[in-house]
Amino acid sequence: MISSNARPLFVALCASLQLTDAFTLSTNSPLSSSSIVTARRSNTKLYNIFDAVGDILSGPKLEAEDALPYHPPFCDELSICDDGVRTFALKERPLSFTGEDFDIVEITNNNEEDFVRVRGAMLHLPGKDKMRMASSSSGENLVTMDRVLIAATPSYDLYRSDGTKIGWIEKKLISFMDTFDVYMEGKGGFGVTGLFKPTPAYRIEGDFLDRNFSFKNEEGKIVARASMDSWIQIDMMNHYQVQVAEGMDACLVLACVCCIDEEFDEEHQERKKKREEE
Repeated sequence: MISSNARPLFVALCASLQLTDAFTLSTNSPLSSSSIVTARRSNTKLYNIFDAVGDILSGPKLEAEDALPYHPPFCDELSICDDGVRTFALKERPLSFTGEDFDIVEITNNNEEDFVRVRGAMLHLPGKDKMRMASSSSGENLVTMDRVLIAATPSYDLYRSDGTKIGWIEKKLISFMDTFDVYMEGKGGFGVTGLFKPTPAYRIEGDFLDRNFSFKNEEGKIVARASMDSWIQIDMMNHYQVQVAEGMDACLVLACVCCIDEEFDEEHQERKKKREEE
């Protein structure tokens, strides 16, 4: 039985799911299991329903990034798209000499198109990781993510192909929930607690336990989103689906997702090691 107070919400939900052609609602009589709806044939495709449900559960839609906080983007050919949201599949390679290797394909048009690849350093030191992102087609180095060895909180410096530091991503030290901030080089500020730091160019927050998180710019617009794309995940071969808004640098977003994945993988390994020692 659905109460009269809940009826408007139920009707609104059906409308948002575009079910008005699929169901006839009985609003003049009490809603019960037998009289809630009368189903009839509809041409609405099932996947449209699932898409609508997904939009509701994932939160607000992405908004275009009007102006990047740096110029030029990491790659003139690959970084920016002015024709709507792009979708990528980020796959961690199960067989890797470095444990930090990712293959990334674009799936915007429902076809897997090689986009970029990320490879870790062959010489791996505890707490010191270096990953490089390169174009899948040309092999050109685009972004280098270099973990800071001595830092109050996990941080990765972000470099262009020519070695210019564009900024860094760091895990927020004081926060009610897991949060990562992306800062731009040369914007001023100092300190490790965030009290004296400049406003981050992007804030990354969400449900990091399930690896679902969003990128927000300084204006609070959601310009990118990442989520795990399969039911079963293990640290050595995580898969993500990443959406990037129009005007947003896809290379930056994908580099940050790789850094976040590596950070949480290391945290999981540390917790596992401690449990084994107890």
